[in-house]
Parts: sequence; structure tokens; C-alpha cells
Amino acid sequence: MKNIKKFIALISACIMVVSFAACGQKENVYKVAMEPTFPPFDTTDSKTGELSGFDVDMMEAIAADQGFKLEWSSMSFGGLIPALESGNIDIIASGMNASKARREQVDFSDTYYDSGLVVAVKAGNKDIKSIEDLTPAMKVGGQIGTTGADKCKELETHGKIKEAKIYDGLDVAMMDLQNGTIDALINDLPVTKAYMNAKPGEVEIVGDVLNAESYGIAVKKGNKELLDKINAGMKNIKENGTFDELYNKWFE
Repeated sequence: MKNIKKFIALISACIMVVSFAACGQKENVYKVAMEPTFPPFDTTDSKTGELSGFDVDMMEAIAADQGFKLEWSSMSFGGLIPALESGNIDIIASGMNASKARREQVDFSDTYYDSGLVVAVKAGNKDIKSIEDLTPAMKVGGQIGTTGADKCKELETHGKIKEAKIYDGLDVAMMDLQNGTIDALINDLPVTKAYMNAKPGEVEIVGDVLNAESYGIAVKKGNKELLDKINAGMKNIKENGTFDELYNKWFE
């Protein structure tokens, strides 16, 4: 009888250990999403079909430093914050501007990249040399959910352009710029440069860099525990040189 009791106790202990391990593993996996048409921050590897980019590498480095795992998914940029607010995802890592308006909806990590907007036109365009050359007869594109799109809408509201055409993805916007559907595109500087490097001779940047913005990693309002992990991990990878290595990989 004693042996049977010991055996039952041992089995019970094993079940508890497995249960705790399973729970711990579940708690250490976070769902992170991006909109993968924003290179070099967020893109899709042409060979593997996997999500790729600076944001992926940076978040994986932070996760490794802090001892948690990531489960990646892609969605439209406009759907990212609603998905975070509803609890369908835990993290947004998608070249997102940590603007004042967005800070009312989500909590942001320490910012990790300072950017700015530029005007892009089809290569050889002689009519548009800066944002000042846009006219009420022109259509200008921007990517949904970005400050570039906000700038387009602002120009439309003030009668500076005929129409603000907002796109779900950068590739379609660039295609329309090439075929003349839009006269110009307002987008983030590093993203536009990455496209120009990948497809030289198609578009060019005109004028000065517009309003500056800073990117951050977003979590649900009040999720201080996760935010602290991300900030601690980001601090560590900046101090140990990993951040600079990833920056050189994607931007140099």
C-alpha cells in the first residue's frame, strides 16, 4: 500500500511539474505582428516567404536577451492597433511612428529609429522638385496608417492637391507612381531609399526631408511588464553591439 501511495504521489508530482512547465512556456510566447511591405523594417524574404527585416531581427534579439519567444504574423497596417487593443496580438513591431495620437491608444517602448518623410516622384520628373511644387491638379499617394498618408490628407484638405490616394502596401503605390496614376508619393525616407536601392532608376526623392518622426515597439495600454522587458532588451542589445550589427545589415 505504501509503495502504491508513493507511486501515486510521484505521478502527481510529475503531472504538476509538466503543468507548470507548460504554463511557463505559454506565458513566455508573445504574438507579434507587422505589415510586411515597409522595407527595410518590415518585408518578406523572397526565397523563404518568411517575414523579414530590421524589426524582425531586432525583436528576435530582444526576445533572446529577455528569455521569451515570438510568434509572428502579418496584417494590414490599419489593423495592427485594433488587434493589439482586442488582445489578438501582444506586440506591434512594424516601423510605427510613436506619435502623440498613437500614445493615447497604445504604450510605446523607447524609440529606436528617427525618420522623416520625403516626396518621391517617377525618375525624370521635371515638374516636381519639392513639396511646394504639388498643385491642386495632382494626385499624391501615401501608405495607410502612416504619417505619409496623414500628410497627403492634410494637403487634400487644404486644397494643395486634387486627391490623396491611400494604399494598403508600398508596392502598389510605387507601381501607380510609375504608371502615372499618382503624381507623387509621400513616404518614410529609409523605406523610400530601400525601394530605390532595390529598383534603381525607377523613382527619385525631391526636396528636403519633411517632419521628423521616431519609431517604437507598441504594446497594449497598461502592459508594463512586457514593455519593461522590451525596453530592457533593447537597452542591452544597444550596449552589447547587436543593435549596431543589425543596423549595418539593413541600412548600410
